[in-house]
Amino acid sequence: MAKKVFVFLPDGVGLRNFAYTNFNTLGQELGMDVVYWNNSVFPLKEQLGLEEVKIDPNNVHKLTPVYSRARKRIELNLWHKEFDDSVYQTYKFPFEYSNFKKAARSFLTRFLIAKHNSEKGLTAIKKRIDKLERQNPKYEYCKKQLEKHKPDLILCTSQRSTQAISALLAAKDLGIPTATFIYSWDNVPKAMLVVDTDYYFVWSDLMKAEMLKYYPFLKDHQVIVTGTPQFEPHFNPDLIIPKAKFFADYGLDEAKKYICFSGDDTTTSPLDQYYLEDLAIAVQNLNKEGYNLGIIFRKAPVDHTGRYQEIIEKYKKEITEIAPAWKAMGKQWNTILPEPHDFSLLSTVCEYAELVVNICSSMVFDFAIHNKPCIYINYEQPQLQSGIRDIGQNYNYVHFRSMPSKNAVAWGTSKESLQVTLENLMDNPKPIVTQAKNWFTVVAGKHPKTSSLAIWETIKNILN
Repeated sequence: MAKKVFVFLPDGVGLRNFAYTNFNTLGQELGMDVVYWNNSVFPLKEQLGLEEVKIDPNNVHKLTPVYSRARKRIELNLWHKEFDDSVYQTYKFPFEYSNFKKAARSFLTRFLIAKHNSEKGLTAIKKRIDKLERQNPKYEYCKKQLEKHKPDLILCTSQRSTQAISALLAAKDLGIPTATFIYSWDNVPKAMLVVDTDYYFVWSDLMKAEMLKYYPFLKDHQVIVTGTPQFEPHFNPDLIIPKAKFFADYGLDEAKKYICFSGDDTTTSPLDQYYLEDLAIAVQNLNKEGYNLGIIFRKAPVDHTGRYQEIIEKYKKEITEIAPAWKAMGKQWNTILPEPHDFSLLSTVCEYAELVVNICSSMVFDFAIHNKPCIYINYEQPQLQSGIRDIGQNYNYVHFRSMPSKNAVAWGTSKESLQVTLENLMDNPKPIVTQAKNWFTVVAGKHPKTSSLAIWETIKNILN
């Protein structure tokens, strides 16, 4: 009899990795009964024909976000002390006091941190979160679903969602094995492990070492290197749109060479639009010297501020916007969801652009797969004022210490030097690409083409 695996989507962030790829098909080919336990707003059965058990909208306990925020800050405080490294303090978002509700949450969070700022206190906070979520009506709701459908294992597609806590507690109390996938390359040192499961699927040996370092209560066998499905589509040539069609569809000029500017979210780069302008000016200058360049602008999918529009209009000869194929299905950032077509769109941009310009994102790896280099911008804008977050602190984060060489990217260190950096990189991209590929292996593991299969093989081994 086929083993039933619930692929649990606590929100929409797991769609790209586990619903849009061939993950479902691979599981079925291995004899699994694959059912998506769907807490997201995306209609999987209707849109993709996938078997799903829908979790009706149910909120977390009203105090869970407060305790979860306290948990995160306490963990960061403890790591700051244990590792004698101030970087952990930079992962904290500021408290908010703009209205009564936010102020009350902030004061309560600060009280909990002051009272429980120790290993013992952290344990008490975690137990309190579990108690709150077992009192949450969603716990009983999920427990009844599990008793009805009787899955043999639950794979949670993201470790960072409070929406997952009650459901996984219900599974734990019923004795159903659970696993979670670590969603992003920077999540472990940022104290974003929200759920407690039997197994943890990680991208690489590096990420496994991080998990065991930050969470020493975990046993070696619980943390399993599987790779990530995130980059698998880049290895599928069928997803690349033919050049003539792609250029015609988006009004691109086949005689030009294009540079991709990949936008960031407003937290990472609050003045991002001005870096796009700097790139446009550099391209203008290079074109005066005989180059024939253009810019493909791909904004961050969760950025709906409109902050780039003035720059795009001002430099419309240089900039062509190709928006990511994502759709807002709610007001929260995690309900802005990708559409399946975005895999093809992103792979195609990577294939036909010469390089990518960006501030500290994992797009360096998307382009490295296509043998294309990356420029990381690393200078501040004159518009920077008190209260606006500078971009430079991003490169101090722990996940950038994984670089085997600082030459895994080219560095844009000033407005004035950006033109020369571009010129040098287009003339000789190979050394940067070689180092970027090395970095990609460190971060994403040695088998990025077959990560979905590795996850299923791991699940099969657990169930056997």
